[in-house]
Amino acid sequence: MKTATPLSSDSGQTRLSLLSRARARDSAAWCELVDLYGPLIAYWCRKQKLDSHASADCVQEVFSAVSKNLATFQPRHASGAFRAWLWSIARNKIIDAMRSRKAHAIPKGGSSANLAMHQVLAPDDMLDSEPTDDDQTTELVKRAMNQVEADFEQRTWQVFTRSVIDQITTIVVAEEFGITQAAVRQIRSRVLRRIRQQLGDME
Repeated sequence: MKTATPLSSDSGQTRLSLLSRARARDSAAWCELVDLYGPLIAYWCRKQKLDSHASADCVQEVFSAVSKNLATFQPRHASGAFRAWLWSIARNKIIDAMRSRKAHAIPKGGSSANLAMHQVLAPDDMLDSEPTDDDQTTELVKRAMNQVEADFEQRTWQVFTRSVIDQITTIVVAEEFGITQAAVRQIRSRVLRRIRQQLGDME
């Protein structure tokens, strides 16, 4: 008779979420948060044509704002909820950077100056919704998975990857590992929940 692999030794079962630890000023959590979302924010900056220096400054300013306002964010158990909140902050910082860049390029006087001023005050090349493509989303999830993998026993992680990443049917995965289909589903649910916690979409 098949029995489920014991899960009680997995540290991911009781570990606080990334945002909970970040709110508590856990330095390791902040490093994880920066490593997780820093590349995505930098990508957003590049999409809006900011140079490397302006992008680096913008990323730093975004995380500074996150540090000050993280207590106000409430996870909604929705995919991408934290990312959307982060984009709302990043969008404002990117607009500030764009205005600063354009302001330095404004000539003194004349109709061209008025046109430049209008562009500074109302940038029309900024998207309302986050400009994240599928590749960037995939890379973000991969980073989250890499961060949480150590929270689970190797066997638990293997069951998860076979079921979710390799998309092998539950019955086949159960046969491979000598466990019940219910155990496969439980493992899949637990690991997915932990990844969503790491992404900031749930506590």
